[in-house]
Amino acid sequence: MKKLAFLFLLFIGVTASYAQTAEKNDGPEITFNETTFDFGDIKQGDVVEHIFTFENTGNQPLIISNATTTCGCTASEYKRGEPIAPGESSQIKVKFNSRGKMGAINKVVTIKSNIGEDRKISIKTNVLPSDS
Repeated sequence: MKKLAFLFLLFIGVTASYAQTAEKNDGPEITFNETTFDFGDIKQGDVVEHIFTFENTGNQPLIISNATTTCGCTASEYKRGEPIAPGESSQIKVKFNSRGKMGAINKVVTIKSNIGEDRKISIKTNVLPSDS
């Protein structure tokens, strides 16, 4: 009876171990160092930028196909269509022009890639009146 119980527990352990490794996703994966950046207080008319760094933590090349912003006051720069090998890092630069803006601002950049689901990064700031 003890042998039967031991074999049963061994079988359950092996099956559970296999299930955990089988759940790992094949393909690329994008992992950002940070997903939100706060510029703090800036003056109206200032242009600010921040670089978001990310790594391909998957096991296939990652390809960024688009990084869209929520309005014309925000722009993104990235290596469009260039494969990023597993373990390699790259960057997305986000620029914000505060001309004509006032108060608390939150802008989102939506990243489309070959991982299948969109990822989002964002910037925040508080725009104060300019001195002029």
